[in-house]
Amino acid sequence: MQKGLMSNTGAGLAAISLLLAGCGEMNVKKYLPFGSDAPQERSRTPPNSTEYQCAAGKRFYVRTLDGGAAVWLILPEREVRLNKIGSSTRYSNGIAVLELNGNEATLTDGAASSFTGCKASL
Repeated sequence: MQKGLMSNTGAGLAAISLLLAGCGEMNVKKYLPFGSDAPQERSRTPPNSTEYQCAAGKRFYVRTLDGGAAVWLILPEREVRLNKIGSSTRYSNGIAVLELNGNEATLTDGAASSFTGCKASL
């Protein structure tokens, strides 16, 4: 009796193996929640801001605040608020000065750093 049960079990396992092998290739990554072949690129632009690309591969971002009375300047190493100077298109915090002219911008950040030839990425 035991010998018959073992042969039936073995035959059943063999039949299941053959049936599953005939189903074709199974892509397990497709069914895993984190299994993706290509990583998705996230946007590096902060929300509600304009990217300016400058000479020497430099870049910064500007977000308009208070209806244009100020801007939020986003640099790779820090973020600062710059207030509008009078009725011009210049913004400053006493150290950094940002001048916007249409799609072009110039940023002077103290005596050591300046961003020239900057154009808005559209």
